[in-house]
Amino acid sequence: MERRFVYLMNPISGTYKKEDIKQLIQDLTTAQNIPFEIIPTNASGNYDFLKDKINAEGITDLIIVGGDGTVNQIVGSLYKYVDVNYGIIPVGSGNGLAYAAGIPRRPKDAIQYQFTGTAKYVDAFTMNDKFSCMLSGVGFDAQVAQDFAASGTRGLLTYTQQSVLNFFKAQPYQFEITVDEFTFFTESYFISIANSNQFGNNVTIAPQANLSDGLLDIVIVQKMSKAKLPFAVLQQIRGNNKLKALVNEINTQNVLYFQTQSLSVRNLKLAPLHIDGEPTETADFFKIDILKDCFKLIH
Repeated sequence: MERRFVYLMNPISGTYKKEDIKQLIQDLTTAQNIPFEIIPTNASGNYDFLKDKINAEGITDLIIVGGDGTVNQIVGSLYKYVDVNYGIIPVGSGNGLAYAAGIPRRPKDAIQYQFTGTAKYVDAFTMNDKFSCMLSGVGFDAQVAQDFAASGTRGLLTYTQQSVLNFFKAQPYQFEITVDEFTFFTESYFISIANSNQFGNNVTIAPQANLSDGLLDIVIVQKMSKAKLPFAVLQQIRGNNKLKALVNEINTQNVLYFQTQSLSVRNLKLAPLHIDGEPTETADFFKIDILKDCFKLIH
């Protein structure tokens, strides 16, 4: 089957010059003799128009030029309705899904990768009715995402600054969590629900996460002294905290790390929420479920 590409380019994602990337796309894809079109993404996240276009024009590949939030919007809008390969040119602020999938960082290399990589199914998940392609969370990291989005400046430096500012005022939130009919209460700084192994920028919050194993990696950073908090998170990032049986660890571990196909969370103090790094309206209850083999990603 002849491949036909549509590149969906986020005009404001990340810090790269979009005109330079657009020229690279045109030059490299033309050299491959692959028919293609470049379409800007839209702020509304409505991609219904692509459903008919994909079927009418025989589009085989949607290549997303943006970050995790852009991937979330596009795949979340289309995965139920069309059968296409998705690719990523990672030019966002975090690019967690792309880096977890081994997609090259440099735009030129990432574009070339779309021609040679293999499309393989990966998982996703839902939090209530909200689609997530890689990592979502409630608590401290969601507050950072909210302040980062409001800052008007993108990039790793801005994200780091917001993380430091929020650290000094962070307080634990109260949650009630149910996993496999076992319920427990925790006061925690944040809860991460991960299909990808990282926040982005190669910060691996869930080191054992796998994009296609049918499991969610859950990381719960419990209440502890502020002096211990950075070291506990660093241990998690470095992979020093191994996956463990949940029941035996609740009262003895600063960080809980386990896997499951589903869980529910009662958000008793309405901790803020992010979905794939984008701040989203929170709720007092979340039902979280894996979407096994949800979409085909070139990686």
